[in-house]
Amino acid sequence: MLLSYDWISKYLNLELDPVALGEKIERTSVEVDSVKRRQDGLKKLIVGEIVSIEKHPDAGHLNICQVQVGPDAIQQIVCGAPNVAVGKKVIVAMPGARVAGNVKIKKAKMRGVKSDGMLCALDEIGFPKDVVPDEWKDGIYFLPDDAELGAPVYPYLGMDDAMLDLDVTPNRGDMLSMRGVVYDLAAVLNEPAQFEVTPEAATGTEPSSAAIAATADAQLASQYHVQVVKNVQVHPSPLWLQIRLWNAGIKPINNVVDVTNYVMLLLGQPLHAYDLNQLPSADLSVRAAQPGEKITTLDEQARELTDQDVVIASGNQPVALAGLMGGTATRVTADTTDVVLEAAVFDPVRTRKMAQAENLQTDASQRFERGVDQGNVVNALHYAAGLLQTIAGGTASQGAVTGSQANVTPQVIKITPARINHVLGTDLSANTIQSIFTCLGFTVTETDQTMEVTVPTRCWDIHIDADLIEEVARIYGYDQLPQTLPVTQTTAGGLTPAQRLMRHSRQTLQGAGLNHAISYSLTTPEKAGMFLLQPNFATTLQWPMTKDHSVLRMNLVSGLLDDIAYNQARGVENVPLYEQGRVFAKQSAEQVRPLEIEHVAAAISGTLPTPTWNQHPQPVDFFALKGILAQYLQTLSLQGTITYEATDQIAEMHPGRTALVKLDGAVLGFIGQVHPQVAKQFKIKPTYVFDLDLDQLIQAPKREAQYQVVSSLPGIKRDVAMLVAENVTNAEVTQLIWQRGGAYLHDVNLFDVYVGEHVPEGKKSLAYTLSFENPAATLQDDVVNQALAKVEQYLKSELHAEIR
Repeated sequence: MLLSYDWISKYLNLELDPVALGEKIERTSVEVDSVKRRQDGLKKLIVGEIVSIEKHPDAGHLNICQVQVGPDAIQQIVCGAPNVAVGKKVIVAMPGARVAGNVKIKKAKMRGVKSDGMLCALDEIGFPKDVVPDEWKDGIYFLPDDAELGAPVYPYLGMDDAMLDLDVTPNRGDMLSMRGVVYDLAAVLNEPAQFEVTPEAATGTEPSSAAIAATADAQLASQYHVQVVKNVQVHPSPLWLQIRLWNAGIKPINNVVDVTNYVMLLLGQPLHAYDLNQLPSADLSVRAAQPGEKITTLDEQARELTDQDVVIASGNQPVALAGLMGGTATRVTADTTDVVLEAAVFDPVRTRKMAQAENLQTDASQRFERGVDQGNVVNALHYAAGLLQTIAGGTASQGAVTGSQANVTPQVIKITPARINHVLGTDLSANTIQSIFTCLGFTVTETDQTMEVTVPTRCWDIHIDADLIEEVARIYGYDQLPQTLPVTQTTAGGLTPAQRLMRHSRQTLQGAGLNHAISYSLTTPEKAGMFLLQPNFATTLQWPMTKDHSVLRMNLVSGLLDDIAYNQARGVENVPLYEQGRVFAKQSAEQVRPLEIEHVAAAISGTLPTPTWNQHPQPVDFFALKGILAQYLQTLSLQGTITYEATDQIAEMHPGRTALVKLDGAVLGFIGQVHPQVAKQFKIKPTYVFDLDLDQLIQAPKREAQYQVVSSLPGIKRDVAMLVAENVTNAEVTQLIWQRGGAYLHDVNLFDVYVGEHVPEGKKSLAYTLSFENPAATLQDDVVNQALAKVEQYLKSELHAEIR
């Protein structure tokens, strides 16, 4: 919100300059983004008067103007504006002047005719185009007739007024009005607020109910009131009113519309004006829209409504979107003579949803979303009607027609000085606390060490004693609160077991040569449903920013594939990535909140490691990634046994190169190659991935890490080769060797696999190295031979192996 320093000064005796005032507001109330004057950066813009005009001899659209800029000073200026007129006071940029965009004005020749300066439009001196009144948008601006020749133009246009840009938080809707700011600053500066807004008495004799009827659904509008003002004369507003509006970033329209906007800025109550004679019926009602109803709003946008929208209807026809914007059919125009003023309090939730759905954020919706003073609605309506009598020559009808009226009572809160001092750590007296409440405009009644504080309706965000304590701290000064350390027994900080395992996972995978990636948690419905081991229900956002980020992810792999695609599209062929993060899954469609499950995943495409002069590139394959995964799982010291089981149940994975990863039979995740069709869909080269449930790994039993002394005694190695059926797996052979190898078996390593010549069809040759160690004594050949013979015996009997 743009706040005028000059306007505040009319209600408070300010001794602070604008910058100091902004700092004071920022330390006590809301953030101040900037303090600026519109004249900053401009120079040599003065008042001039056009004394004669003649057409340019070589350009029919140009005029040669003689402009008086002082008692005896005439400047010749060539101007192309269509509205130049003799006798009008205008904005003159003298040679050497600086206008908007830091553009310097120089003496020049326009088609051979000398031009010493420039006649300016409002947007040329820094006014945003969306606040320039329509009557001046295509030409130069005329200053008041009493403007002094040669004087700077800034005071005549309000450009010398310092504007404080307030970043109002949702809980401080009262700061969106001059009334709220004045009362707040009065308390902060410890000054009496000189803010009296008394409506002018209505001069009409008939009641408003004689011309209009009103009804409202109290669930949609807790208050709804209208008042009729007849015989208005619609014309541009007086300059003081236009200045108030355009300095606040609002475009002046006409005196009737400008009054509604002015009252909104002054009192915080949004208003709307209808042309009474253009209403389809002599009644207004607040109701939910019917699906398919249409309305063209004041921004010339045709809108089709749903049953979630709220409208103001006349008869059966919508004439406004409640709390957002009126319709073009009933707007106030130059031909309007009778108007209906509307003041209401619309449901903030419905208003916000409508504004988002229609992409229509307005000054009115901003205030209704944050709340308005329910105790000042009718007063604001009558005040606006009184202004129309003064500014538009209208006649206000007696009273207002009420469609709905909530019961509005000030909030009464009990609190004790002891409670306030205990929370703030202060030693404030009861008189000091009471004076703070009084400065805020609260009424205080003391009974037996208890304060009964009556909070006016303009402070609708104050409900409980904690709110009062916050007000005391704010007005007393956060910088004056004592600084104390908590009296408690400190404990040593540290990571939880889950945090330690997550950090260990990142360190291990980075040590294996993978780069840490962070993907979006939001993705498309199609990608969210990929790479799932079991069916899950997606969690869809109600208001997604884009279609590509509309669903919470249920896997990490699709995000990593997006990252690989991004890199490979830019010439990075070798992409080794991992990610540790949460996936979100619902077990049923009725489940409101999804489960948040920690996962760890990796994806590698290209070669690993990156080829160098002494290291030849080797494309990554299933076993390279499996080695990284096995090394990672080994470092976790899991008590159970990790096994791998071939699977084809994941449609996005290669059916012959994918395995489930299991811990004691429970599925942890999967590892394998992305299906070639899926890789083509992502526009990536062959890629291998794994995805594990990290929560299961965190909860799995683990062995305590124990140091084993390296044996100083020699070990013995034996090789064993065998022919087995093709369907016999390495895991089966290794498991049997460990079971039957005896107490001194230290390691088992597969060093050769052969299928081909001299090997019977349906068979394969496997060769293993068995290492034996006895750290307590020298190992004897007989002991190793006996263990090896036992292993061979069970290989023959259980796996039908042929020892070679």
